[in-house]
Amino acid sequence: MASPVPYTVNCSILLTDLPLGERPAAARAAGFAGIELWWPFETSTPEADEVDALVRTVERAGVQLTGLNFNAGDMPGGDRGLVSWPGREQELRVNLDVVTAIGERTGCRAFNALYGNRVDGADPTRQDDLAAENLHLAAQAVARIGGTVLLEPVSGAPAYPLKTSADAVAVIDRVASEHGSTNIGLLLDVYHLSVNGADVDADIAEHRDRIAHVQIADAPGRGAPGSGELPITRWIEDLRAGGYAGPVGLEYKTGDADPFAWLPREERGAEAPVAR
Repeated sequence: MASPVPYTVNCSILLTDLPLGERPAAARAAGFAGIELWWPFETSTPEADEVDALVRTVERAGVQLTGLNFNAGDMPGGDRGLVSWPGREQELRVNLDVVTAIGERTGCRAFNALYGNRVDGADPTRQDDLAAENLHLAAQAVARIGGTVLLEPVSGAPAYPLKTSADAVAVIDRVASEHGSTNIGLLLDVYHLSVNGADVDADIAEHRDRIAHVQIADAPGRGAPGSGELPITRWIEDLRAGGYAGPVGLEYKTGDADPFAWLPREERGAEAPVAR
């Protein structure tokens, strides 16, 4: 069995001086065994050769794909997911099998489903009903490969309704109660939670058994750990001591020549065998 990947590089937000296709190899060269990605295609159903190219890129780099987002819409334009967006149901649902197939081919088993903003003119209750149904369908899809759907609170998007860990856990519990899907977990992003005013220590203590993935960035600024004021090292130590064995996603922004200088190379995890 492969050793856990301690840190995983989000190649959608880091190493952006390189083309996306070169970033996995750069992460490996920097000493990491894992990467994660936001949805890397323009549509929910990319051409087969586009998917093949992504899989080859990951394989040739010798890294494990540890996380992948479902299509979340136009992220640079302000979209934050399709899960609760009336009228875009089909766009999300045709994405489910594509994401699952990529997971099957790469060994990825964690899939982030951004909930989506409140939509002008749409009934919030209708949006939440739709979200519960769509999350159930996503959970069913990735369950075929033993996958887990991730749900996260987000900052910096006033129309995004999940601001706290409790908000996300309430949705997770609703999907389990109403639809029976239990392979949905909390994505604990300490940056988003902190910016939204959360007591992250309390969140970890209260929701420890619900945490399925962790992402980090410092605040203010969303920079590398040590660039801001958050006790990120202590939080990671607390999570590990409490039994969290999954990867910690590096999802921060930096213009530093060495974006990983804060983390000693021997702690990055390149020695961990890559599971296939």
